[in-house]
Amino acid sequence: MTTPAILLSGVAKTFTLHNQGGAVIPVMRGAELSVAPGECVGLVGASGAGKSTLMRMVWGNYLAAAGSIRVCGTELVGATPREVLALRRERLGYVSQFLRVVPRVPTLQVVAEPLLAAGAGEAEAEAAAAALLARLNIPERLWQLSPTTFSGGEQQRVNIARGFVRPVPALLLDEPTASLDAANREVVLTLIEEAKARGSAILGIFHDEPARARVCDRLVDVTGFAPQLQ
Repeated sequence: MTTPAILLSGVAKTFTLHNQGGAVIPVMRGAELSVAPGECVGLVGASGAGKSTLMRMVWGNYLAAAGSIRVCGTELVGATPREVLALRRERLGYVSQFLRVVPRVPTLQVVAEPLLAAGAGEAEAEAAAAALLARLNIPERLWQLSPTTFSGGEQQRVNIARGFVRPVPALLLDEPTASLDAANREVVLTLIEEAKARGSAILGIFHDEPARARVCDRLVDVTGFAPQLQ
C-alpha cells in the first residue's frame, strides 16, 4: 500500500478567546484524512465548517490541539518552526486565495523565489518562472513590476505560478480557479492534472463544482469533524 503524503489522525482544533476571559472553543475534533501521491482530495462543507482551518493546520499556520498531522514524513503536531519552514521549502507547496508578497519585488522574482530557496540557480529559477507566467497569460511587460499593482485576477495567476513553479510531493490549493476567466481556468486545471501525473498529493478547496469534478479523486466533508456532531 502506498504511504499517504498527507495523513491526519484524530486531529482536534480549539481557539482561545482572550477577550472573553480565555474561553476555549472547540472547532474541530476527530479529523481523519489521507491523500496519496498522485491523488487530489477536495474539502467540502458549508461556509464556516472548517475547510480553511484544516488547510491551515496542514500548512502549519494553525496548531492542532490533539492528534497527528504527517506531511511527507514530517509530524506537524509539536514540530519546531525550523521543521515547518524546512517542510515548506523542500516538500510542501501552497496556493492561497490572496497574494502576500514584499512590495516592490518584481513579479519574476516573486515567482522564482521558491526555486531559489530550494537551491536552484538564478538562471534556472527565472527561466521556470518566465515559462509559467507566460503560460498563465501574464504579459512579459509586467514581469519587472511588483504584482501588488496588478488586478485581482492577475495577482491570483502570479500566486498560482509561484505555487506550481517548484514540483513538490504535496500541494495545498485554496480556491485556485476563483476569479479566473475560462482560458486561464483551463490552464490552472491542466497544471493540477500535470502535478497529479508527477505524483503530487493535492489537498484543495474548490467551490467551482465543474473544476472539482474534473480534478478531485475524492471529496471529504469536514462537517463531520464538527464537535457538536460527535
